[in-house]
Amino acid sequence: MAEKLLEETIDENVEAQASNVDWEKVVHAVIDSLIERPDHVMISQEPSRDKRNVHLVIVAEDSDTARLVGKHGVIANALRDVIGIAPKANDTNERVFIKFESFGQED
Repeated sequence: MAEKLLEETIDENVEAQASNVDWEKVVHAVIDSLIERPDHVMISQEPSRDKRNVHLVIVAEDSDTARLVGKHGVIANALRDVIGIAPKANDTNERVFIKFESFGQED
C-alpha cells in the first residue's frame, strides 16, 4: 500500500514538474548560427507515451541538415547535450530526444 502511494506521489510530482519550455525557441537559439537558412527550418514535438520524454524533430534543407549532424554525428550529439540542459535549468525531470531530417527532393 505504501509503495503504491509513493509511486502515485512521484507520478504526480513528475507531471507537475513538466515544463512549458518553448522548444522551438530553445532549438532556434542554438542552431541558427550554425546553418545557412534558419528561416527554412521546421521544429516539431512528437507525442510521447512517457510525459517525461520530449521528442523533437528538426527538419531542414539537405545542406543545413548535414551541418547540424556533422561528421560522424559529432555536432548532432553536441546539440543534444546542449539542448538537453534546458529541462535541468528549469528543474524538471524531462529527457530530450532529437531527430534530424531533411526536406529531401521528391522525384
